[in-house]
Formats: sequence, structure tokens, C-alpha cells
Amino acid sequence: MARKKLHRTHENHERWLVSYADFITLLFAFFVVMFASSHADKGRAEVVSESIRRALQEDQFVSAISGILGGTIGKKDRGNYQMKGPGGMHKVVPVTDAAPPVRLGELVPSLDLLKEELKAEIDSGMLQVHMEARGLVVSLREAAFFAPGDDSVNSGVFPVLERVAGIVSALPNRIRLEGHTDSVPIHTARFRSNWELSSARGVAMLRALQERFGVPASRMSVGGYAETVPVESNDTPDGRARNRRVDIVILNEYGVQGEPSPTEPSP
Repeated sequence: MARKKLHRTHENHERWLVSYADFITLLFAFFVVMFASSHADKGRAEVVSESIRRALQEDQFVSAISGILGGTIGKKDRGNYQMKGPGGMHKVVPVTDAAPPVRLGELVPSLDLLKEELKAEIDSGMLQVHMEARGLVVSLREAAFFAPGDDSVNSGVFPVLERVAGIVSALPNRIRLEGHTDSVPIHTARFRSNWELSSARGVAMLRALQERFGVPASRMSVGGYAETVPVESNDTPDGRARNRRVDIVILNEYGVQGEPSPTEPSP
């Protein structure tokens, strides 16, 4: 009787593919996590860059961080649509700006100069000088510059305004004059509400700077905010006194974005 031949079982030489596939999957997941983390860090760095620009107005800081990040969003890129896909496709829809950005003056030295020039007035509480994200603010207290319920600038403060105007005139920046009141309503024959009073005081300050000290009216704008932007609580007499003020705001490049731009009349 013929003996049956035993067939040798074939070894599975492809089992390594399972382990290899698991390794590739884990490697892919690792790179995805690393990629996401790097983009999160880049976003945080861009926020830091923007904060530095707002606070210090130092373009070299932003340029340095931009170089590290490979470029940050600038003025000319705002509103652009950019898309990068496989193969490095890059599509940009240009933005048409009405006018190139104006070169603005550095405000930090002006802050120091104003604090030095107006030290006596600052110490006495007549005014305050500080920096905000929108620019340099000279805050004039009502008690020194206006009579209660009136918009006429006291003539005794003209020497103070002259020093402020001298520094303002040396800068190319636009200026916004903002009138503010406390929350106590006013209703007189001339001013029916705090809106009229705050706006009138802003206009009066514009006229003083223009007519007496030669600051061009084309560089200035006026806003009346009534009691809507307090700096202190209106629950105390001292808080209300601090809220009654006119702010001379020397606008930086962020503050000026809220200002209307002049346009040429259509033919």
C-alpha cells in the first residue's frame, strides 16, 4: 500500500505587515499631535506679538517675532484669502486699500515728556497722562478746565493747554477730543442732556487748540460720550468728579482705524 506524502505547511511570511502597519499608525498619530501643538504655539506667539505691538508701538519687536514665526498678519494682509494645499498651492486675493498707512509718531517718548512737562498739574490732580491700547491719553478734569454745567474753557488753564499743544503739534498722529460726564442728568436751556454737554466740551477744546495754539483742525475729531464711559464709580462724589473730563487722545495706528478716512468727491 502506497504511503501518503505529507505536505509541509507554508509559513506565513507576511505577519510582519501587521506590526508594521501598527507602527506606521502610531507614527502618524505622533506627527499629527506634534503638528497641532506647533500651530497652537504659533497662535499664542502671534497673540504675544500683537500685544507687544499695541503696548510699545515698536515695529522691531514684531519684525523679530515675525521672522521666528515665518510671518505674521500685517495690515496689508488683513482681509486677504490665502489657501495652501498639496504641492504648495497659494492663492491670494489682494485687498485694495484706499490709501497707504500713515507713518505714525512714537508715543512712548511723548508720554515721558508730557509727564515731565505737566508734573505739577498731574501731582495736583488737575489732569492725568497715561497710555492705552488706542494711544496716549491726556485726561483733563472738569473742575480745573470747565465751570459746572458749562462748555467754556477756563482761561486760567491756557498755559497748560499750550504745553500740551506744543507736544501734540510735534507729532503727525490724529487727535480725538472726547467729552465725558458723570451720571447726574442735566437739563438746561442750553444742554438738554449729558450728550449735548459732553459733545460741546469736546468742540470747545478743539477750538482752543486750533485757534489759540495752531493745531490743525484737519487732524482732530470730536466725540461726546455722556456718562457711558466712566473711569470711576458714579456712587461717590470723588468718582463722579473723575468721570467729568475731556480726554485728548493722541491716536496710534490702532486707534486711528476707528476714524473716518477722507474720500475724494466723485466727479
